[in-house]
Amino acid sequence: MAIEIRILVYAAILLLVHIFTAVHFKTKQYGTKWNTGARDEDLPPANPIVGRLERARDNYQETLPIAIIGLLGVVVAGKTSDLTALGGWIWLGARIVYLPLYWAGIPVVRTLVFLVSMIGLIMVIWPLLWG
Repeated sequence: MAIEIRILVYAAILLLVHIFTAVHFKTKQYGTKWNTGARDEDLPPANPIVGRLERARDNYQETLPIAIIGLLGVVVAGKTSDLTALGGWIWLGARIVYLPLYWAGIPVVRTLVFLVSMIGLIMVIWPLLWG
């Protein structure tokens, strides 16, 4: 199996971590009744941690499709290489680091880690554009 596919499996696990972490803290704020109910009621604003975790999850969900296209694309096109594998690992590693940084509310470093993840994605997509 291509390393790029394994990276996607780990990326799916990271998505589950994002989802369950955000929901766990939101449930702590709003209660189990909210979580198990229809969620039709208006809620007071989320506390800062819930807000950060939801924004981190949303940010991950915005970039995950790009990673999927790139990582699957190089496999399907037969353009996998050490560079695409390294780019995938850089992207995934940066995304793993990004979650606790956002959770803790650490500015600047979080943005730099995001930029590193984008460099990883560019390394993956590059062969699809000019390879």
